[in-house]
Amino acid sequence: MTYVTITILTLFPEVFSDIFSSSIIGKAVKKKLVKINPVNIRNFATDKHKSVDDRPYGGGLGMIMRVDVLEKAIAFSKLKSQNPNLKVREKIILLDPTGKIFNQAKAREYATLDHLILVCGHYEGVDARIHHFIDESISIGKYVLTGGEIPAMVITDAVTRLLPGVLSKKEATINESYTVDYLLEAPQYTRPSSYKGLKVPPVLLSGNHKEIAEWNKKQSLIRSKRTY
Repeated sequence: MTYVTITILTLFPEVFSDIFSSSIIGKAVKKKLVKINPVNIRNFATDKHKSVDDRPYGGGLGMIMRVDVLEKAIAFSKLKSQNPNLKVREKIILLDPTGKIFNQAKAREYATLDHLILVCGHYEGVDARIHHFIDESISIGKYVLTGGEIPAMVITDAVTRLLPGVLSKKEATINESYTVDYLLEAPQYTRPSSYKGLKVPPVLLSGNHKEIAEWNKKQSLIRSKRTY
């Protein structure tokens, strides 16, 4: 394959159109470095009402997304299902607040794939049997969102910017936060050098590249310790 495909299984495909046609991702799509394909889960419902959820067994609040509908959407989207002989690196990810926390290492891993399928949950949750049809579940943080659409946007953005040719300079991703030894990026400054008494650190104006590199490393360590 000449580009990476990111398929997003969602009940709200319309929410992705603006964000994925803008900025870096929009440019990557135009350059055909990535193909982003939102798929409406409701298209795989079999009843006349296009139902995708039902009441939970055992009682409880809310509605649960049905495994049969989701499995059909996954099977439809898998490139291996469409062509069993196709050699493709493909992963199916459920976006779930109970999943592993997404990080830069995961972004780099997903950027090596040919096809990434992101399954967006909604309502009260997803039938637990879905785990038989996915590769892993991923969360973007220890909090609960209405659905998986925002996590899908986060992961798509993080992965796309790592793809070859997406950013104009290779260096653009080398020194970003969490890229080098999982450290945060050092503070950055631009003109004016002084504003309302707030001055840029003199070392950054010195032109001494060795001292600047040492300052950046020190500040990166300080920032990272605060975070962790």
